[in-house]
Amino acid sequence: MIEVDEVVVTAGDVTLLSPVSVTARRGAALVVRGRNGTGKSTLLRVLAGARQPSSGTVKIGGEAVAPRDRGFRRRVAAMIGLPPMAPDLTVFDHVLLVATTWLHDPRAAVELAHRVVAELGLSALGLRFPHELSSGQTQLFGIALVLARPFEVLILDEPEQRLDPEHVESVTHMLRARRDEGATVVVATHSPVLADGLADDTLWLDAAA
Repeated sequence: MIEVDEVVVTAGDVTLLSPVSVTARRGAALVVRGRNGTGKSTLLRVLAGARQPSSGTVKIGGEAVAPRDRGFRRRVAAMIGLPPMAPDLTVFDHVLLVATTWLHDPRAAVELAHRVVAELGLSALGLRFPHELSSGQTQLFGIALVLARPFEVLILDEPEQRLDPEHVESVTHMLRARRDEGATVVVATHSPVLADGLADDTLWLDAAA
């Protein structure tokens, strides 16, 4: 599903991502690990189409990354940093809005929104506004927004941020479920719990030269 061939990212004279080649199979989880500054987030941005590689190629589903292509956008869902949140919409309103945007069947959109909110333990917070959430709850809310849509590839950058151990385990379980349903999951993480509980393959990045 994902093919990365000798991808390098530079900014002027600074190397943000040293040469990387890796593949990820459909229905498998690739976990990206390494110290801060080794290019984990940069690689995920390249996969999501948010950054162009300086050299090398990336293919997803056999096609080049093309963020303006409707098919690519439907295939790939990504959370690299918290998504935008409207101050006057509740947690459930946000999740339902995303589901309704992607699904033509209103009933299916409502069912998906309820499923995602319940999976992440946010049902009791559905009527709260974003500014009423704790830091950890906001992280779970962000994950809910990226899950409330169809995708074949799911890309998450350090989803364990701000989460207590119990919620790291629940997010790991949720990501395994998406993988087992056939999605290709790519996660950058510092969490051994998440990495050990999810990875089919692990990519270790070294510091940029």
